[in-house]
Amino acid sequence: MKAIITVIGKDKVGIIAGVSSILAEMKINILDISQTIMQEYFTMIMLTDLSCSVVSFDKVKTELDEKGKKLGVSIKIQDEGIFNSMNRV
Repeated sequence: MKAIITVIGKDKVGIIAGVSSILAEMKINILDISQTIMQEYFTMIMLTDLSCSVVSFDKVKTELDEKGKKLGVSIKIQDEGIFNSMNRV
């Protein structure tokens, strides 16, 4: 299963490291990543592969939410199919 992860918040040191390390702990592979700084705001979107994940999708969502709170950013995850359906023009 593939999923889209978005991260948005005030820029600071350690956001990418924090997010990527928790994904690695859960055996989630980052297939593609794009990030930018918009003035003082950090934005990142990742395409991830959860097929080898050692935890459920709901657990991933909970862990990312907790990590986001610790980092002071918003982290959201959506199934790729749902993301594509919601963003289809």
